[in-house]
Amino acid sequence: MNVLQKIFLDHYEEILYTLHPRNTEVENIDKMINCGVPSFGGAMYACTHCGNLKFVPFRCHSRFCPTCGNKYAMERTTSMSFKLVNVQHRHCVFTIDENLRNFFLQDRSLLNCLFHSVSSVISRMFFKLNRAKHFTPGYIMVLHTFGRDLKWNPHIHCLLSEGGYSDDGFWRHVKHFNYNYLRNAFRTALLNELEDRIGPSFKKVKAQCYTRHKQGFYVHAKPNLCDPNVVAKYIGRYLGRPVIATSRIDRYDGDTVTFHYNRHEDDQYVEETLPVMDFIKRLIRHIPEKHFKMIRYGGLYARHRKMDSKLHRVISKEKHRIYRSFTQWRTCILLSFGYDPLHCPNCNHKMELLELYYNHKRVPLEELYEKAMSKSRGMRSSA
Repeated sequence: MNVLQKIFLDHYEEILYTLHPRNTEVENIDKMINCGVPSFGGAMYACTHCGNLKFVPFRCHSRFCPTCGNKYAMERTTSMSFKLVNVQHRHCVFTIDENLRNFFLQDRSLLNCLFHSVSSVISRMFFKLNRAKHFTPGYIMVLHTFGRDLKWNPHIHCLLSEGGYSDDGFWRHVKHFNYNYLRNAFRTALLNELEDRIGPSFKKVKAQCYTRHKQGFYVHAKPNLCDPNVVAKYIGRYLGRPVIATSRIDRYDGDTVTFHYNRHEDDQYVEETLPVMDFIKRLIRHIPEKHFKMIRYGGLYARHRKMDSKLHRVISKEKHRIYRSFTQWRTCILLSFGYDPLHCPNCNHKMELLELYYNHKRVPLEELYEKAMSKSRGMRSSA
């Protein structure tokens, strides 16, 4: 049991009766707490050479779980990498006025407005390059609702191609982005869409945003080392990470939790201690609604669009099978921790799958081992 599981297990009833979590929050908390519990099933592996047994419990597959969240990030990174065109890309971050954040917390359907606004701004920016040829870029948008301090801070990370593909098969490279246009257009697009959704009561807030942000909302879109050779790693680092890793939790004494982060503004190391319920509240608010898409594709990367044969991808279709193997459990452990989990420690042979257990009743683990041991003997005698 990792430290995050212990925190939530210790305060499970208090969470239900004091925080009144949403249904999707309860579902993900339950999954995370029971992640890796042997009584919920698993796979038994056996070494056919020496008879050594190893039981690997099933995981919860929740993005909220730090363990499964990392695997989910690797899967999404691989999936996104398959779509990328072999051109330079730029990492853009679209942020909002802090006074708008609470609107998205109270009504999570408004988070769709962030995606719509970013998509419309990018499309219009490239349309202005040449209206006749209609240049279309490729972009991937990922919603982050958290900052490094775990506070509610919805913003969009966008991986955008430095150029667009025209209707007549011509690629135009765009090296210089109009930052003033991006900032002002994003502010206008988002505020207009929020006013349409919220109604006349939003007009006062909208006017205040224009007064405070005369240069538009902050958009980071400076050139960076996002070339095709490292773009897959770049995606994994910035676009697919879970809310918090257990390595960032330094201490838990039952009443308080201490965690650390490097402050975004100056990269200063910060250590913060919170009452345990405040820490839990900060975490669970970042659990998205069920079926809400946190990653969306646009332009050349839109799901409905077929890729032109003239465009070359970063990863060819022939290599898809190789890259997909990186998301398998065994390969993930090997890449992350440097050891093969199916390597028998006794005789250095590869362990084979013996049996799967789908048993959600609390059965003593010794019974599973005893049953598997008899099967293992049968495997060795037949070998």
